[in-house]
Amino acid sequence: MTRFIPFILFSLALFAFSQVINGQVFIHPGILHGREDLARMKAAIEAEKEPVFSGYGVFAKDPYSQYTYQIKGPLDTVSRNPTVGQGIYDSDANAAHQNAIMWTITGDNRYAQKAIEIINSWSATLKAIRGRDAVLMAGLGPFKMVNAAEIIRYTNAGWSNADIARAEKHFKEVIYPVIKDYAPFANGNWDAAALKTAMAIGVFCNDRAIFDDALRYYAKGGGNGSILNYVINENGQVQESGRDQPHSQLGIGMLAECCAIAWNQGLDLYGFEDSRLLKGFEYTAKYNLGNDDMPFQEWLDRTGKYHHYAISDKGRGSLRPLYEQVYVHYVRVKRLKAPYVEAAVKKIRPEGAGHPGADHPGFGTLFFAGGGLQKGEEEKKVDIRSFAPGGLIASGTERRIELEWIAAAFPCTYSVQRSSAPNGIFRTIAKGLTVSRFVDESVLAGRLYYYTVTEERKGQQSQSSFPQQAMAGLPAGWLQKDVGNVKAGKTFFDGEHFSIKAFGSGIGVSSDSFQYTCLSFKGINTISVRIHAQPTSQFSMIGLMLRSDTSYNARFAALTLYPGKTTQIEEPEWHTRFETRERTAGKTILAGKGNILSAPAVTFGRLTGYYWLKLERKSRELIAFVSVDGSSWVEIGRTNQPFDDQSLIGIAVSSGMPNSTHVTIDHIKINGKPLPFR
Repeated sequence: MTRFIPFILFSLALFAFSQVINGQVFIHPGILHGREDLARMKAAIEAEKEPVFSGYGVFAKDPYSQYTYQIKGPLDTVSRNPTVGQGIYDSDANAAHQNAIMWTITGDNRYAQKAIEIINSWSATLKAIRGRDAVLMAGLGPFKMVNAAEIIRYTNAGWSNADIARAEKHFKEVIYPVIKDYAPFANGNWDAAALKTAMAIGVFCNDRAIFDDALRYYAKGGGNGSILNYVINENGQVQESGRDQPHSQLGIGMLAECCAIAWNQGLDLYGFEDSRLLKGFEYTAKYNLGNDDMPFQEWLDRTGKYHHYAISDKGRGSLRPLYEQVYVHYVRVKRLKAPYVEAAVKKIRPEGAGHPGADHPGFGTLFFAGGGLQKGEEEKKVDIRSFAPGGLIASGTERRIELEWIAAAFPCTYSVQRSSAPNGIFRTIAKGLTVSRFVDESVLAGRLYYYTVTEERKGQQSQSSFPQQAMAGLPAGWLQKDVGNVKAGKTFFDGEHFSIKAFGSGIGVSSDSFQYTCLSFKGINTISVRIHAQPTSQFSMIGLMLRSDTSYNARFAALTLYPGKTTQIEEPEWHTRFETRERTAGKTILAGKGNILSAPAVTFGRLTGYYWLKLERKSRELIAFVSVDGSSWVEIGRTNQPFDDQSLIGIAVSSGMPNSTHVTIDHIKINGKPLPFR
């Protein structure tokens, strides 16, 4: 099953919504460790309560848990593949996190000062994260650094306001830009690393846009690391189960860390899609405990590069220290059955360090054991006014706009509010909802709507969710068409962005099978668009097309961003092509070809930056242009092929493989004017 979320990328620089957003706060400390978690650890250790006390014994002896630790950095640049300072950063991040925990357990300020020293040194010095694996570099060690900062900031450790502000700036301006688009070009553990650190930064920096964007990607993102693309079926098979077992465990472990953050913010990400994450843990634990009766579904991943036919025994049996957390939540808190996770916990308890490097927090027996309700213990009181719904997704068709969000971590009902303007009055359109979804059918086609959600419990109301907007259908005159023998695609619009889910084998010379979001050519002299980074399929073809009609093999002229060769071994050679077909069912002609793209648009064969395309009609000629900044244009080719006012012009996208691709397009201009949406 293919999953699609419109507008993953758009929320970070969106809309004012000032009357809704102002006043939104997070629970602190509230990343991997909440205030109750820290208090529980301390109390269990003082009482020598097992198994927490044994977990503490392992933790306290670890070299990274010592206030005598000698900082190894900082450096102004770190890199992964090639390696520059990776081990240095990860070691210091481990020490910062573990010293912060030791401070809360022992009350000895020397541990706090060690954590502060490490955080301050790196936040003042590190300016760049580079390398082919930069996303992993920014998603692993920094997660521990942000967790350390969160604990120190909210436990009266003596960290100055100036140093806190510098750390916030560092996390948002150095770490976050590397992971903000996640990693849809890679195996799912890359996405998971980016997700957990983005969520952590969102909490520490009190940035609801960053936090919610990551929630939406976890739930419905297009890459391998969103939960439904990583735990691919009800059996619990993981996207990397056919690759090896260490990476499979790495991926689900980091998704569990995302769930812990959400839970501390009052959101039940653990329970999303009928506790889909637990199924992945049970499947993985079962196989790594020696069971061979494992169902396996042949699987082609979201990038189109990784195709697995059987479960892999590489690294089998080496259990990573990440099972205690999910055991406590699903078995102790939610009272669900997890026999294989429980067996894994018993086999490796007490859990040790989360090596290699900074892959995992580790030490789950200390961090999580003892959590959950005891027999006879009543549900803890919840002050709902401290929380806000999260992960709101809005997607519209001509007749309805569908809303869904992450369920609360406590019993409540929901209300939905709507406005017709970003700074308008939000009026309640539904209340008393018992499920975290709603369909608004009171919409007008082509109209833009803004939504928020609140939670209600025992006469109290939560803060409003971070708002989202969606249009009912597409702007006036625009159509979404499927050309050729292709699965049906989807196009959504939010007032600024087209978000396109597309199938199809190709555009132009390679095939005639794609999704076409278009309008009448009449009166149009120029059309230009900006392509966002990171389409999910690494075989994607994305372009502007002028076409006589939507029939198969119709006449056309198309300017296409084309991946060139793409295999599991070879990187795409992204370049532009200008192609024409001068008569129906005729031969496709290559009228122009651009150079292979480089930074900032492409790095390591990945579309990591924006890229602009433009078609311009001058007299009887159609001219194709490209740009890396939207202002300086380079001509690629031209044609004098005639097209009448009955022709169509618009955006053509194909995935180039059996699965779909997800592409975001914005800065749409017709005759030099931004696309109107009212």
